[in-house]
Amino acid sequence: MVQPDVPRIRLLMGPGTLPSQGKGRLDFVRYRRSGRPRMTGQELLAALPEIAELARVEVDEGNPYEVATLDDVLKLAVRVNELLRLPEVDGVVFVQGTNTLEETAYFLSLTVHTTKPIVVTGAQRPFTALSTDGPMNLLDAFRVATHSETHGKGAVVVTNGEINAARDVTKTNTYHVHTFRSRDVGLLGYADADKVVFYRAPTRRHTIHSEFEAESVQRLPRVEVLYLCAATRPGLAEAAVKLGARGLVIAGIGAGATGNLTPELADIAASGRAVVVRSSRVGEGRVLRNDNWEEPGMVAADNLSPQKAAVLLSLALTRTADPDEIQRLFEEY
Repeated sequence: MVQPDVPRIRLLMGPGTLPSQGKGRLDFVRYRRSGRPRMTGQELLAALPEIAELARVEVDEGNPYEVATLDDVLKLAVRVNELLRLPEVDGVVFVQGTNTLEETAYFLSLTVHTTKPIVVTGAQRPFTALSTDGPMNLLDAFRVATHSETHGKGAVVVTNGEINAARDVTKTNTYHVHTFRSRDVGLLGYADADKVVFYRAPTRRHTIHSEFEAESVQRLPRVEVLYLCAATRPGLAEAAVKLGARGLVIAGIGAGATGNLTPELADIAASGRAVVVRSSRVGEGRVLRNDNWEEPGMVAADNLSPQKAAVLLSLALTRTADPDEIQRLFEEY
């Protein structure tokens, strides 16, 4: 039974594994081909009546929301901003596939201006699978969304009983349920059986302190991520710029080295044809400015992953193409 004084949470849905239905309980990896439709928000809530004890949930009429591109996520951010400005909405839970969940969460943390909870969740196994993580992840998402200490922490990702900050979290395993981790900086807290507990808070700018405005952007500038390896041949960066990229994020080798692309990237950065951000494919640690591999006009991504750096760079390019100003944004966000 719904309690009259519980928080009022809006449930938004995107595509993904959590609401998916396979052919049977052992269908873990081919459920997209099962022919069974994904569960709706109403069906998920009916399957988990415990959520009604935590919150008054309204399924958003705009569902499902696409998240295939950053322009899709931009539309989602506009909607979340609209909802959280309403006094009758105390928070949102967004369900989507885990493949790009971290980018969506970070984008929302940069563009939604609120102190109200924004919780993003997903699952590694479809709702119908044996030992699925979907029901518990969804229940925990509502537990965190209705918790008083979630306020002011920006968008958070809740899976596998853990709470991670949108900026720091990344998917680390293809199929196992313990996939979302914040690696060297650590999680924010737990959604344990007894209660939700927090141990730290994000310190970089987000949500209410962000200078990015989703509503003022019609279309996000094109940014490409180039992944380097020993076999990378020159010409990739030039090709990306010719195809219309206004920003390039380099998933560099080691501490952000640009390898065989160094001469063309140096020319692109110096000429201003595109903004070049050096990140790293390593997965932990910072990329530094004024190091062995920086060329004039390049930007260092700090400890942002290449995919997160692409999110921030795309938003940054809606405001400026000055590499020094973009470097400031990478140091503050």
